[in-house]
This record gives sequence, structure tokens and C-alpha cells, in this order.
Amino acid sequence: MIRKSVLTMSAAALALSCSLAIAGPNVVEGPGADPSCFAPWSQDTKFMQWEGREGPFRIAVVNGFVGNGWRIQMIKTAKAFAEDPAIKDKISELKVISTGTDAAVQLGAIEDFINQGYDAIVTIAVSPDGFDRVIRLADRNDVVLVPFDNVLDTDKVMQVNEDQIAMGRMYASHVLSELKKDGKTSGKLLEVRGLAGNSVDRDRSIGIHQVLDESGGEWEVVSVVGNWDDGTAQKVVSDAIAVHGQFDGVVAQGGTNGVVQALIDTEHAMVPISGESENGYRKALAKYSDAGLRGISIGQSPGLVAISMKAAVSALEGNVMPQLISVPLPVATYDELEDGVNYWSDLPDNFFTVNEFPPCGVNISGPSIMAQTEADN
Repeated sequence: MIRKSVLTMSAAALALSCSLAIAGPNVVEGPGADPSCFAPWSQDTKFMQWEGREGPFRIAVVNGFVGNGWRIQMIKTAKAFAEDPAIKDKISELKVISTGTDAAVQLGAIEDFINQGYDAIVTIAVSPDGFDRVIRLADRNDVVLVPFDNVLDTDKVMQVNEDQIAMGRMYASHVLSELKKDGKTSGKLLEVRGLAGNSVDRDRSIGIHQVLDESGGEWEVVSVVGNWDDGTAQKVVSDAIAVHGQFDGVVAQGGTNGVVQALIDTEHAMVPISGESENGYRKALAKYSDAGLRGISIGQSPGLVAISMKAAVSALEGNVMPQLISVPLPVATYDELEDGVNYWSDLPDNFFTVNEFPPCGVNISGPSIMAQTEADN
């Protein structure tokens, strides 16, 4: 009797361990589905495949920080894309929430959506690490987890992003190139960073400083934290000018409308500047380039959420997908701007101008985005 009891318990334990075994995606051979849209990050990118299932699907977007125009537009874009005829019939429910900057709160929200039976969760991670637990939970429940923008330092989930280090390098290279035209190969630069603790802020800054170090010039760099937010950036740039005086150039990760306004308010000379793709910033480049605001605008598009949602649906349908999907960097310099083409005089300054991804069939109009609400739903 004792032996039989032990065997029964062992069988039960084996069954329990099997039921808890991690499912999730298989690592498979490429190529992946629709490579013109879901481009692998590099030739070394691995490919993943989930077991296909029938839609339509329940998808959650779990945002973290929501205190700037980019995040608000991203939320509106997710809602607008879910109504697009190209994907509408494949989504039975879209839930969008913002959890703030506390990683534990975001992790708890993701766990809750997994436990509620959502098929996929798209997220902007509060931190690049600390997600191992929810990745395992998602795999056990065969949920597709897709970080984008602020991605994770892992290859265990499918992720969507633009090359942030490359963006930082382009930021710095443009400013140095414009300063060189003026005969300056050294000087004082203002670096306006993003939201502390995020991989995007970290990687862009790495790229910026790589170029400065490689240039061989003597560059004094003053760094301030602008949170990618116009109001915050305007204040910290104004404060930096008050403390440090004139700068030869500005390298701003975001909040660029506020950066330009701070230059105007403090009567600082217009200088070469690198920034994001805010509509107001591009208006300013068109207006003040002859006065010295010879800038570059590189778009980390809020539309990344649409590509991430599309990638999630493709994975749920059983298609082979790259583990890390690369989205090209959309760039416009001060001498390439055209009203109605890559900026709009009749749209708000805080509207981000890049929301079209022709290879993905994603083309979300400004009016359809602006008609949405940023509130949780």
C-alpha cells in the first residue's frame, strides 16, 4: 500500500510538472512572414513561431508612463489602428491602460491580462529588465507578449523597435556636421535626455556619446533630463542656459518643441539642433533655419504600436516571426521640409508627424488619431 501510494503521488507530480511546462514559441528557421514589414534586426536575428489559432483576438496595450505627447498619441494610434479595416475583423477586443513608472504595477497589470485570457499583450516596458516572471507566465499560457519602443534586454519575446543607438549617433553626427560648417570642431553642447531608466534613453545617449568620443573634438557636454516632454524640456533647457550660458549646439531626444521655445524665451542664439519628429519642431526648423536652427528631425513614431499589434496578430495566426523586428528610421533635415508632406501647419505642435509605414500597409491619418481619447478603456 505504501509503495502504491508513492507511485501515485509521483505520477501526480509528473502530471503537474507537465501541466506547468513552459509552452510559448518555438525557435525555428527563417525567413519570417512578410519580411518587407517584419524585417529582422540583423542576419543573426532568430525566428520564433507560436501555435496558430483562430481569431478574432483579444489584445491589451499596457503602457507605462503617459506624461508626454508621444505616449498620448501612441495610445490614440492604437485605438485608431484597431478600427482600421485592414485589421478590425481580427481584433475582438482592445484594452488600453497606462500604469505609470512603477515597474511592479506594470508587471501586475500584464499578469492580470494574461490571467484574464487575453491572446496578446503589447507593452512599452518601464524597465529593460525584471520581466522574466511575466515572460514565463505568458509562455505557460501561450500569450504573445510584444514589447516595443522601450524594449527588454532579452531574446525570449518578440520585440519591435527602431535602432536607438543609431538614432543617437545620427543626432550627434548632424550637430557636429553643422558645427563643422561653421568652423567649430569643439565646444559646449547641451544633451536633453529622455525618461530615466528606459532603454530608449540609455541607448540614444550611448550613440550620442560614441560619436562625440570618436570625433576627436573637445566637447563639454551638459546633460539635463527632459522626459521627452515639451514642458519639462523647456524648463530644464532654460535653467541650463541660465547656469551655463550659451551652447554651440543641442542634442535633444524629445520634447523638442520645448527646447526651441526655451531658446526663444532666453534669447539664446539659434544653433544646430537634433530632435524628434514633433510637428511644432518641424515648423520651427522651416521658419528659423536661416537664422541658424539647422536641425534634423528623426521620428520614433507612435505608430510603432500599430506595427506591434499587427505583429502580434501575425504571430497568433501561427506565422514565423523575427524575434526582433526592425523599423527604419524616418529622417527629415531642415532643408527637406515641405508643408503638407512631412509637417503640417494646420495640425497641433505636439502631433508626431510620422505615422505611415507603407511596407506594412499601415497608414493612419492624423484626423483619425486625434479623434481618439487617451483615457484607459
